Amino acid sequence: SYETGAGLMVERVRAPLGVVAMIYEARPGVTIDAFALCFKAGNACVLKGGREANRSNHVLASIARGVLRDHGVPEDAVVLITSSDREEMKRLLTRTEDVDLVIPRGGEGLIRFVREHSKIPTVQHDRGVCHCYVDARADLVMALEIVATGKTSAPATCNSLECVLIHEAVAPAFVPMLAARAREDGFEVRGDKRVLELAPEVTGATPADFGREYLDLVLAARVVPDVDRAIEHIHRYGSNHTEAIVTGDAGVAERFCREVQSSCVVVNASTRFNDGFSLGLGAEIGISTSRVHAYGPMGLEELTCQRWVVRGAGQTR
Repeated sequence: SYETGAGLMVERVRAPLGVVAMIYEARPGVTIDAFALCFKAGNACVLKGGREANRSNHVLASIARGVLRDHGVPEDAVVLITSSDREEMKRLLTRTEDVDLVIPRGGEGLIRFVREHSKIPTVQHDRGVCHCYVDARADLVMALEIVATGKTSAPATCNSLECVLIHEAVAPAFVPMLAARAREDGFEVRGDKRVLELAPEVTGATPADFGREYLDLVLAARVVPDVDRAIEHIHRYGSNHTEAIVTGDAGVAERFCREVQSSCVVVNASTRFNDGFSLGLGAEIGISTSRVHAYGPMGLEELTCQRWVVRGAGQTR
């Protein structure tokens, strides 16, 4: 709060968004996370999970509704939709008077469906095409650990590493190290022409291998002449999720952070840290790749809006 020159006392306060519709695939744990965060922020929520987890989602939502009922809170603060009827989903996405925000969280097909049919504002949790650039002044042992574990620790998550970009000055040393680590850890490297020259045993990459979210033990690799080309590649193929740089050059790191505008940029650490818990933010409803309203991990604050309360003593204008 603060006082203006006219003697008005101004407060900025947080308020719920209203009714949040969360449309997601698989992962029934999202049912409880989404409900808990929406409820804590003062919102009601409409949950539509994937049909693969209908029974689990039904049980979890029933537990949440039962707890609300036991505490004298309207149980319709959480509503679960189990139907997989696309026409019903289209109707939901036009209910502008009943729903204030739609959050789609899932694959490219789901995101496209919601974007094409929603009349309600959306915050997208799109693909995680995450990159790591290994700079000319990188600690190669550090870089190898960041790249390898970024791929293998949880390959089906949105913050897993999908592509490594390697400065040509360190490529002769780093590419063979990467190929050996891939054999050891059991992931596949799909490399461009220069990567193949340095490690003939890896798989050759096609144009479709760049800009792809594998969600699997597959890693694209490309050799670039400098940081400019690395940034150009990310601008062309990235999904605004997470990018990392490994470098001992503070100037290059600062430039990378300034010019790469993804929701999270990481210096000398794994892309896997773009996560609500890992960033010290607590539970998240997802990681937004939309720049309007929220960008990056969405927690309690991102499920509210800012409003104003002004107190005066008869001032007029």
